[in-house]
Amino acid sequence: MNIEALRALCLSLPGATEDIRWGADLCFLVGGKMFCATSIDPPHQVSFKVTDEDFGALTVSTQIVPAPYLARYKWVQVQQWTSITDEAWQTYVKQSYEMVKAKLPKSKLKALEV
Repeated sequence: MNIEALRALCLSLPGATEDIRWGADLCFLVGGKMFCATSIDPPHQVSFKVTDEDFGALTVSTQIVPAPYLARYKWVQVQQWTSITDEAWQTYVKQSYEMVKAKLPKSKLKALEV
């Protein structure tokens, strides 16, 4: 996985958009809510939301840490691309997207279906 592949994966999800936030972070959103973020400049550290179980399992690694400012919401930060496989990247990013999408108000969900 690399930043171009991550961008393609995130934008392939229905209703996903991208935005630059905080000056140097490329954020991917669904319904205006962030589901994945990465630094624009190398080294590209990527953050996404995970389940409670995955949060505990992933953060035992030194290359995957609780995401700064978002750890209380069960976000992790992957500090090196090779810390997880390409298949795991796809699984976790899609899972994060689904978890964030599930919390959207019905009006925003309906707008995504158009």
